[in-house]
Amino acid sequence: MNGRITTASLDDPLYYLANFETVVHWVATHHGDLLTYDERTRLDRLQSLSQAARALLVRLVMRSGELFRLSKLNYPELGAPESDALDELAADGWTEDDPELAIDDLFCLLTVAECRHALAPILADSGLPRAASKKAMLTYCLELAPAPRRFTDWWPDTDDRLVALHDMALFDCIRLMFFGNLRQSWSDFVLVELGHHQYETVPFTPDSRAFQQREAVDRYLLMQACRDRLEDGESPADIWPDIPVRDDSNPWLESRRGRLLMELGRQADRQGDAELALAAWSDSGHREARLRHLRLLERQGRHQEAWDIALSAQAEPRGDGEAQGLERLMRRLARKVDQAPPERPKRPSIPEMHLTLPQPAAASVEWAVLQDLDSERTPVCYVENTLINGLFGLLCWPALFAPLPGAFFHPFHIAPADLHREDFVSRRQALFDECLAALDSDEYKDRIRQTWREKHGITSAFVAWPALSEPVLELALHCIPAGDLKLIFHRLLRDLRDHRSGLPDLIRFHPEQARYDLIEVKGPGDRLQDHQIRWLEFCRVHDIAVSVCYVRWQEAD
Repeated sequence: MNGRITTASLDDPLYYLANFETVVHWVATHHGDLLTYDERTRLDRLQSLSQAARALLVRLVMRSGELFRLSKLNYPELGAPESDALDELAADGWTEDDPELAIDDLFCLLTVAECRHALAPILADSGLPRAASKKAMLTYCLELAPAPRRFTDWWPDTDDRLVALHDMALFDCIRLMFFGNLRQSWSDFVLVELGHHQYETVPFTPDSRAFQQREAVDRYLLMQACRDRLEDGESPADIWPDIPVRDDSNPWLESRRGRLLMELGRQADRQGDAELALAAWSDSGHREARLRHLRLLERQGRHQEAWDIALSAQAEPRGDGEAQGLERLMRRLARKVDQAPPERPKRPSIPEMHLTLPQPAAASVEWAVLQDLDSERTPVCYVENTLINGLFGLLCWPALFAPLPGAFFHPFHIAPADLHREDFVSRRQALFDECLAALDSDEYKDRIRQTWREKHGITSAFVAWPALSEPVLELALHCIPAGDLKLIFHRLLRDLRDHRSGLPDLIRFHPEQARYDLIEVKGPGDRLQDHQIRWLEFCRVHDIAVSVCYVRWQEAD
């Protein structure tokens, strides 16, 4: 990305401060127009603090919660007493001394012995034993429903100091604009050394930002607040009115809304609120929501309604998983609505081989099969998902790293942020078409080789460089026909989330015949998974040589 940023060395005791300020500077530079006047003013004031105060503030931001005891703060790298740094933070409004707090917050801050001491006057008439647990004491105190008090009012003879951190909403906003999500914590960037990795340089322009208006930022934060409430156990019915209405103008945010509705529906269903679950799933575009909606209609006996929706969904399934689920559902429903069940698709048989091998002491079953089948004329490589994904990643590198809105938020991405979103491919369809068109001639080999040389070592979610050595690459380009790669790559693009896994474990090359075969390995007691079966059947339908090798261990003498 233009405006390349660097991270501090972990040898610097204040590396976390340098990394934190790098994030703040990045967001101020690239998203400054989306910050309010008050937010920009606060960030400007941040730089006026001393280094020790700034470093302590970063430490507090990274810690859990917003209440902190001075006695629990021990950061000698500050170069100044923690109390002095807190004084400076309080004077500038970043923290508040001796805040009011509820009784349950107090219990979170104190040890069991401190609770007994601080709350002795309240507990005197409780009848609890002297060795009562913290939970028992809290239960008693909650029944009294005491009003919030300042820390020193709860514990008048304490010699400790309590502070409350302010401005967490600002720091959450900064974190969101940098990461593109609130799932990642400050530690994911601030406490790691990223310098030993290489990242693709992606142009970062205002047009490529996921957030174009402040309203989009606030919409995301509102949805995150709803998710937090859901995770905290609040009733889905209470959260439902606060979820934003559908807005298709920002597909990235609408996809996130779909995931929220998916989870809200799941919680409502668990709590017996079927109508809310149906409403949430009906409004969600999540890949699993429609099938859950249909299964709940089936459980309620609303068979005709479920059949009509399933019939429509069958025309455009949301991935192979839904297609399989719809087929099973419609077979059950057909009898209830007096309709002919869908025709069972003809499933190809999968060739098998059976080996009895000595069990290795400290190696996998795949390694044991590789050792047995490998030869000078037919080399075998353990590739599982790495080879196909790697070839795809090299050929389609320009499409995967295209600077589309919502794809890249900072210079440390190994894949686009929207990789698993439903519209990932459609947004880049022309780019993928151009990349795959190279497979119509030998041009694709030159493209893949060139990308391998130019991008070697750059971190990518598709290319596992240690597994894709140059000899393996050349064997693959020589033995795997372009037509097979095109078929396989098109299947990957139909559902990158699911189809990137489940590929056979081994590939056996036949260089003299310029051909190959794929081998899925199953040890004793191991079974094929659905996504593996789908890949095996795909290969058989398209005349790609594939088999399953079932292994038994030789009995010990």
